Amino acid sequence: MRLFRLIKIVFVALSFGLDEFLLAHERVRWMRVPLDILLFLRNTDKPRAVRLRLALEALGPIFVKFGQMLSTRRDLMPADIADELAKLQDQVPPFPSVQAVAMLEAVYRKPLSEVFKSFEETPVASASVAQVYFAVLPDGRDVAVKILRPGITRVISHDVALLKAAADLIEWLWADGRRLKPREVINEFEKHLEDELDLMREAANASQLRRNFADSPLLRVPEMYWDYCSTEVMVMERMYGIPVSQVDELRAAGVDIPRLAANGVEIFYTQVFRDGFFHADMHPGNVQVAANGQYIALDFGIMGTLTDTDKRYLAQNFIAFFRRDYKRVAEVHVESGWAPADTRVDELESAIRAVCEPIFDRPLREVSFGRVLLRLFQTSRRFGIQVQPQLVLLQKTLLNVEGLGLQLDPELDLWKTAKPWLERWMNEQVGWRGFVKSLRAEAPNYVRLLPQLPRLLHRYLSNDATERNDDLLHKILNQHKRYNQLLTLVFMMMLAFVALEIFILATR
Repeated sequence: MRLFRLIKIVFVALSFGLDEFLLAHERVRWMRVPLDILLFLRNTDKPRAVRLRLALEALGPIFVKFGQMLSTRRDLMPADIADELAKLQDQVPPFPSVQAVAMLEAVYRKPLSEVFKSFEETPVASASVAQVYFAVLPDGRDVAVKILRPGITRVISHDVALLKAAADLIEWLWADGRRLKPREVINEFEKHLEDELDLMREAANASQLRRNFADSPLLRVPEMYWDYCSTEVMVMERMYGIPVSQVDELRAAGVDIPRLAANGVEIFYTQVFRDGFFHADMHPGNVQVAANGQYIALDFGIMGTLTDTDKRYLAQNFIAFFRRDYKRVAEVHVESGWAPADTRVDELESAIRAVCEPIFDRPLREVSFGRVLLRLFQTSRRFGIQVQPQLVLLQKTLLNVEGLGLQLDPELDLWKTAKPWLERWMNEQVGWRGFVKSLRAEAPNYVRLLPQLPRLLHRYLSNDATERNDDLLHKILNQHKRYNQLLTLVFMMMLAFVALEIFILATR
């Protein structure tokens, strides 16, 4: 089955003349002549951008998603290709509505007229994995109904299998392949694709994001109607907004475009560093803007998560980068384990400075992130920096945010917009606010442990090994073998107890 899928990919690429992209160099351009003779019936009359879009649509959802990502990177892609690939965001050819109605009636086990007060059988959006219809619930609420494409799971499983085979080939043929961890990256991608194919998971993601931004004036997330949701169908509040890509229409509605662009940056950093839970598919087809300038998020199939450790190292990297403290950037890479422990910090610092310094104090329209990423990749290769699979979605999302920012406001200074927010966040994490937050989180443990401290201390000092092996204090002090270390720990616990008392009194 994989062989047939591979044959289809090659056949579709040749049928739409995509060899033009590979054989454009003068050294191999002669190969296009025999291909034109062998494949004289192929579709090469249309412009290259149209042919590329049609080929991606023919190959299926994974390739459509790749085209969606490319469409947001107008600084990397020629204008004709970027404009054409933008149609992939919500103009993928729909599957017949008869199939959609049949699926809904199979899920609800009753006629559609008994489920909805009204149902518009013309889809309003057709994406790579699902398509959306508008409807009205029996109580009069306007809703959007999302339905998975029939047979989509089987198609995606075949494509992922081919990607895994390609990853194995890369690791085998390319000396640098193992460092890039292509297999781990694809496994991460597969996990998120599986989540996207379960609409109950997507609904849960949306509910979490809605709670995170419940009181935010920047972002609005639709409400999920759980009684109507299943793994194949998701019903949510219908949202009314203008697609973020329609900049002229947004201006006509009175939306402050520069402020909108800056708010998008703040939303991104809030999701990543405050919540560690972020929308990882923020192409323009999934983002709308309300009349009051508030962002509206749609399509929650792919969400990223970060641990507290990831967030801390990322924030330190970003802040040091914004301050042009390249030595600290290099140190954080080594401390986090992303770079080998024997890396010379001064050499890594110099290499990062050479890549990043030229792009500061410039608006997005003057920065070629394609070249920046290429040079960063070359730098990482030189120093043996490991690819972090858990950060792949974050990198993709950051590219999407930059693409949106460039589209909305080419004069946006991404660095100056983000720097104050990140500095404030770091102060809350490591300053006195961070101390109070950590103390509050650990207070239940202190309350439970401190009353037992005299008894546990007596047991420990009496060297009763039988009892000490089971008690809580031994677990805490198993690395502290000397008496002075024990006294230091006791002193620190007492200080924590005093601080806890002060905190309780101060918050009454």
